[in-house]
Amino acid sequence: MEIIQVVGLGLIATFLILVIKEQKPVFAFLLATFTGVVIFLSIVGKIADVITMLTKLADKAQVNSIFLETVLKIIGVAYIAEFGAQVTRDAGQGSIASKIELAGKILIMVMAIPVITMMIETVVKILPS
Repeated sequence: MEIIQVVGLGLIATFLILVIKEQKPVFAFLLATFTGVVIFLSIVGKIADVITMLTKLADKAQVNSIFLETVLKIIGVAYIAEFGAQVTRDAGQGSIASKIELAGKILIMVMAIPVITMMIETVVKILPS
């Protein structure tokens, strides 16, 4: 039922933003940003639960913790870049939002290099010489 609270908050904030936007656009932007942060903070506990569960599963499967940490960092970078780009786009700065998305993609690529390298090395070891 938490989704009902999130959607309700989003709808109320949207209504208030539409009312305030014509008189005080800066306050409307701040309200939109604040609402986004509140929604994000309301689900942080769920994210922590997912990370805990994935860590337990990785331990049971005897997966190298470096892989899981890297994947979780990549997911985190993707979410943070997306949130930042959306807030920037809401402020009317689409070009900066595009640069944030590009930076996120490049950081993800850089972070994935060790995992890709290990996968290629594993495949090369498996192939007959």
